[in-house]
Amino acid sequence: MVLQSFQVDAFTDSIFSGNPASVVFLEERLPDSLLKSIARENSVPETAFLLKEERGYSLRWFTPDFEIDLCGHATLASAHVLYSWYKYSGEELLFHTRSGNLEVKKEADGYAMAFPLREASASILPVEIYDALNIKPKEVYKARDYLLVYTSQEQIEMMEIDRTIFDEINMDPGGVIVTAPGKEYDFVSRFFTPQSTILEDPVTGSAHCTSAPYWAKRLRKNILRAKQLSARGGEVECRVNPEGVVLFGKAVIFSRAELYI
Repeated sequence: MVLQSFQVDAFTDSIFSGNPASVVFLEERLPDSLLKSIARENSVPETAFLLKEERGYSLRWFTPDFEIDLCGHATLASAHVLYSWYKYSGEELLFHTRSGNLEVKKEADGYAMAFPLREASASILPVEIYDALNIKPKEVYKARDYLLVYTSQEQIEMMEIDRTIFDEINMDPGGVIVTAPGKEYDFVSRFFTPQSTILEDPVTGSAHCTSAPYWAKRLRKNILRAKQLSARGGEVECRVNPEGVVLFGKAVIFSRAELYI
């Protein structure tokens, strides 16, 4: 079996930045064990597996370690391959996922993805996370992910994680968002996943389903510009409404390959 595969940098308009994702097109349903092996071999934050259906595509996301319930950058990467390489001409794409149906629309200079709203509630931080942080948060919230709020962008930039402590907690499939007001952006963030091969995710679309509603309320604005301060970096425009969060971003194809399974 030969599968078509693409590597795409998402939430950026230039290669070697943003978040890399592999997009693999399936011809039939394959065992989860095989999908996990392919994702591990790809060794990027997420591999998206697409299977054409009567209406839209089935879409699943795998890290090198496990399947995840929602992934923004690999969805963006999938849409970009379909529109730019395969010349999909529809007004919008429909993806069937573990988090429900996701719609993606092509806009003039990028893609708008309609994602669910995941507002966080005030919470207590587990000791394994608290002790692993070199800088302690001002506020703590939780949805799927923990949302840790800080006072300045400098604190987010200086954040360090002690993995020997951090990895003692199992949060499959969740992670830890650290966020603060930005200097040139409405807010900045970083995202970490305990017990994961890749500790820090370069740009995490799904995390903005939680961080964007928080900052929308705090800043009293529904359209926000966000920056994820990983080494690669990436930008996400967030449009918050009562029905969900629309994430807007760009993507660029880095490579195309064939997988011999």
